[in-house]
Amino acid sequence: MFVPTPLGNLRDVTLRSIDALRDASLIVSEDSRVTRRLLNALEIGGKEIWTYHEHNARATTPAILERARTETVAVVTDAGTPGISDPGSALVAAAREDGVPVEVLPGPAAFVCAAVLSGFDLRRFVFAGFPPRGGAQRRAAFRASLGETTVWYEAPHRIRESLADLAAVAPDRRVFLVRELTKLHEQQVLGTAADVAAAIADPVRGEIAFVVEGGVPDPALADPGPSQDDVDSAIDGLLAEGLTTSAIAKRLADAGHGERRHLYARVGERRVADAKIGERSADTTFSE
Repeated sequence: MFVPTPLGNLRDVTLRSIDALRDASLIVSEDSRVTRRLLNALEIGGKEIWTYHEHNARATTPAILERARTETVAVVTDAGTPGISDPGSALVAAAREDGVPVEVLPGPAAFVCAAVLSGFDLRRFVFAGFPPRGGAQRRAAFRASLGETTVWYEAPHRIRESLADLAAVAPDRRVFLVRELTKLHEQQVLGTAADVAAAIADPVRGEIAFVVEGGVPDPALADPGPSQDDVDSAIDGLLAEGLTTSAIAKRLADAGHGERRHLYARVGERRVADAKIGERSADTTFSE
């Protein structure tokens, strides 16, 4: 059973969530310390808690499903609905495959609250999770999403970089940011990416969601990306350094030169081409 927990304000917990946590014989949580504090606040004690996160999900899933066959297992995240921007969706998929029933209780979800608070047109919108960490990939992701209102999450130590990249690709687009949603020091900011960046304190603290208003992208801001000649030149230079095909593809993908799988194939083609040129040179030298 997937059980939503408050984003911050404890009074947002639902009656069904309290019942589920009280009745569960096992609670699976993102961080047992956070969950234990919640249980103590709700006066629910003596619960067995297992941690479940991206680093142990594969190893822990079978044991969780085994318990869920005969017992009530409650899955929670630190705040909000589990399965959003955490490995919970993989747990649901594994349960479906093994024939273990799954129930999801309705409750708090930060991206929904942020979207509604923005005041933007929500007849159609996208939740995109966390932006890529690399600057080039982040700008590409923002650029690709400008056609529709999009909700993003971001870590406090990366929000300024994300807002700077968003300002670079859509300087006039309206952005709504909410920090510490439902908590004592909640902050809401509406403006351009530069306006929002100027309004948040330094250092930035707390959970953050921001919404970028959808609209027609400005053609003048379109990024044509590197040409094929530029990519080939970069590949040849890295081949000369002796890097492996995989290492070259990763480095170029991280630099915003394209998708890794396409780059991997192109590196292979350039490697074969270089080998053929070397063979022809050797044959010419021998004949002379």
